Amino acid sequence: MKLAVVGATGLVGTKMIEVLQERNFPVDEFIPVASERSLGKEVIFGGKAYKVVSMQDAVNMAPDVAIFSAGGNTSLEWAPAFAAKGTVVIDNSSAWRMDPTKKLVVPEINADVLTADDKIIANPNCSTIQMVMALSPLHKKYKIKRVVVSTYQSVSGTGAKAVTQLMGERVGEDVPKAYAHPIDLNLIPQIDSFLDNGYTKEEMKMVNETCKILRDDTIRVTATTVRVPVKGGHSEAVNIEFENDFDLIEVRNLLSAMPGVILTDDPANGKYPMPLYAEGKDEVFVGRLRRDETQPNTLNMWIVADNLRKGAATNAVQIAEYLLKAGIIK
Repeated sequence: MKLAVVGATGLVGTKMIEVLQERNFPVDEFIPVASERSLGKEVIFGGKAYKVVSMQDAVNMAPDVAIFSAGGNTSLEWAPAFAAKGTVVIDNSSAWRMDPTKKLVVPEINADVLTADDKIIANPNCSTIQMVMALSPLHKKYKIKRVVVSTYQSVSGTGAKAVTQLMGERVGEDVPKAYAHPIDLNLIPQIDSFLDNGYTKEEMKMVNETCKILRDDTIRVTATTVRVPVKGGHSEAVNIEFENDFDLIEVRNLLSAMPGVILTDDPANGKYPMPLYAEGKDEVFVGRLRRDETQPNTLNMWIVADNLRKGAATNAVQIAEYLLKAGIIK
């Protein structure tokens, strides 16, 4: 197994390497790939040091799998070059997600769509992944009509510079800014750029990706995404209207039975999901389950996950694991 990680020195790339090692993904030859400024740097994998190589050198090495976390433009330029060599690309950017010829995959939900012909596979947006993990079993049972979601997204979703800004502002240091506004003691109701409809790209990702992953274009989704002064872990308040009525006990059972979901819902004893306690974990945590008393067949819930793990690195590695298990890659 020859495996490349593209963007190996970045925040998500580093997490991907960590997750690959933790999950003992079988790698015989590891290829770390990064931008020109990182060429020649060493990356440790499996106790060995590997030198960072250029994109073209990595393409020439024809890895079996290349996990990308290097931005949309890089992916649009280089993923097809890897694919042409027979490499299966698992891409963490937004570049291919809504391409009708590409699969958008959360393994616990729709890995069955993958075939040997899929050479570029899209990893969904971090906020979408954790939300659909909770929505999927409920949609199968009750059929979702509409979702209203507000997100509380940590600075690690922006990258290392944003983490530096938050921690620097917290201690009064003058640090490089990832955001146009202060983030410590503040909330920024903008993630990504604004579109003509008044929504941000991040908000529309959640709208479009949810329907594609759940394979149902009739689901209506509206989102407000907010950056909060939290170092890691994304949280979401989600209001779900179903076509059919539900039983709260059954909802709990469905969520508890969903692989990769942990129900943490004991508010009387102060137990509910929080990003601080999701850090470093691969599961999606769901709590604060309660009926919306303002309209029928509607449920409120609170969803939390580590955005760098299940929201990015872990999901990508799980896709690779599925391909291996299914015999699509060998």
